[in-house]
Amino acid sequence: MTFVRRLQLAALFCIAILPSYVAAQGADERDKRLAEVKAAYTKYEYRIPMRDGKRLLTAVYVPKDESQKYPILLTRTPYSVGPYGADQYKDSLGPSSLFSKAGYIFAYQDVRGRWMSEGEFVNMRPHNPEKKKTEVDESSDTYDTIEWLVKNVKNNNGKVGMSGISYPGFYTAAGMIDAHPALKAVSPQAPVTDWFIGDDWHHNGALFLPHMFNFLARFDRPRPEPTKKFDPKFDHDTPDGYDFFLKLGPLSEAGKRHFKGEAAFWEEAIKHETYDDYWKARNLRQHLKDIKPDVLTVGGWFDAENLFGALEVYKNVKKNSPKTNNMLVMGPWVHGGWSGGDGAHLGDVPFNAKTAEFYREHIELPFFERRLKDKSADVVHPEAWVFETGSNVWRKHDAWPPKSAKEKSFYFRAGGKLSENPPSDPKPEDGHDEYPSDPSKPVPFIDKIDIGMLKEYMTADQRFAGRRPDVLVFSTDALEEDVTIAGPITADLFVSTTGTDSDWIVKVIDVYPSDYPDPKPNPAGVKMGGYQQLLRGDVMRGRFRNSFEKPEAFTPGEPTRVKFALNDVYHTFRSGHRIMIQVQSSWFPLVNRNPQTFVDIYSAKESDYRKATQRVFRTRDLPSHVTVLVVP
Repeated sequence: MTFVRRLQLAALFCIAILPSYVAAQGADERDKRLAEVKAAYTKYEYRIPMRDGKRLLTAVYVPKDESQKYPILLTRTPYSVGPYGADQYKDSLGPSSLFSKAGYIFAYQDVRGRWMSEGEFVNMRPHNPEKKKTEVDESSDTYDTIEWLVKNVKNNNGKVGMSGISYPGFYTAAGMIDAHPALKAVSPQAPVTDWFIGDDWHHNGALFLPHMFNFLARFDRPRPEPTKKFDPKFDHDTPDGYDFFLKLGPLSEAGKRHFKGEAAFWEEAIKHETYDDYWKARNLRQHLKDIKPDVLTVGGWFDAENLFGALEVYKNVKKNSPKTNNMLVMGPWVHGGWSGGDGAHLGDVPFNAKTAEFYREHIELPFFERRLKDKSADVVHPEAWVFETGSNVWRKHDAWPPKSAKEKSFYFRAGGKLSENPPSDPKPEDGHDEYPSDPSKPVPFIDKIDIGMLKEYMTADQRFAGRRPDVLVFSTDALEEDVTIAGPITADLFVSTTGTDSDWIVKVIDVYPSDYPDPKPNPAGVKMGGYQQLLRGDVMRGRFRNSFEKPEAFTPGEPTRVKFALNDVYHTFRSGHRIMIQVQSSWFPLVNRNPQTFVDIYSAKESDYRKATQRVFRTRDLPSHVTVLVVP
């Protein structure tokens, strides 16, 4: 056997054993963490009674060291507090390992109607500000839980904090309404606040199809009684989400075909295509008033699920509860990306800093330590501690958006130009660009094959889209100096369609110079020269352009204004980069297809889906543009 052949065989052997070696290493690490938790904490399980008599399963981990009293850190979740049994322990406690080392009493609760807790589960249970006696909501369940914990768990110091990400973030935000006096600090992280306007399932009334479908395929199944096992499977029978969802058929029938009619919330949701009382009751933002605990809201600039919720909790607490100690943290993270990993990059985009580690050590832990243990912090937390992408640096501001930010508009011009100067041509017949929109061949949202909502789409290269005939592209020249934008982006379009309905997707993109260096190492072989990094993109379902409650059809061929806000950003376009805007009418399968006819979209038949020609105007009287806030 030749030397080269021996090397090849050795390499193949290493490749074969690597997965099992990595798995064994992971198991060893978990065993080590589990041993550390068992050595330092004792676990108890309680069934805590609520005011209506239902009992909620709560796992409590108490430090064995009794030389001091400890605050309680509570997390309420629909995702299970398992493993179940007083002798079955979690292998990690708290928002991060820093908390278990610092010493807390950790309480984890299955919310009403989920897993081992009694009662009926209601998705985003509406808050009831007029509760009487035994009436309940998530605020009252939180209050009753804290009341029981501070009276019955030994060695607590009488102070409670709450924390949770995503759905548990909703329960955290709901728990700080009409809060128990012992609740001193809350951190809603990527909290769900409004499932029609901007969180998870809908953006401006448009359905984020793979996200809702795939989540509810497992989460939205019957649980007639408390159980320790609840893990339904769903098989798409293909890895290709574009193909799967294109063939899905009417959404009103999808639940029967794919979920056997067992997905109750799916069936409810597709009956409510407008922002009616069903969705309005689940708008938590309106109830964020007179908040007593200190609040640390956390979100990620590239959170595909609940970026809206984080920004909205901060904004509404500030507006409706101005005396509250209300703080915001925004980093360059995907959904929950601050809770694990180092946060040094996302997809192809580096951030040149271990942002998540910094957050956990210097922001999150000190927030709770100061408020629950009266420990002084080395650094006083500003109102907004936010990461500026592009330049990749943490910034501190006394408000968000920064008070120094000023409006600047970028106008669509002929030849695909994007300019600070508005157009002067008054003739709409000449001053427009148009593109075809075919629902049978919608624009993909990412240049990859996958079955779901890939989280890296939030920073993904958009060159594939800009080369399609059904996407308009407008770009500045290379910037001569840095441009920093901070806060919301407003898309203000003047459009027409040959159909009677349409979606309008606007994407704000950072175009890298052609000589931008590739990453090192570069196992994926990505080419960063000319990379078109999505910075922010969103959709307005055209029928809701004037009202989410009362949809309106378009008059074919008639110029119409469509104005909507995209979520906040904090980004510096570096000198030599270009600012690009892309406009399109489909974003599939991320957003469900618009038939482009004014029908009930959830019940639309294939014959309702029709091609249309879209126009975007750029004249003196119809000046399509985007407006940003620029920081000097």
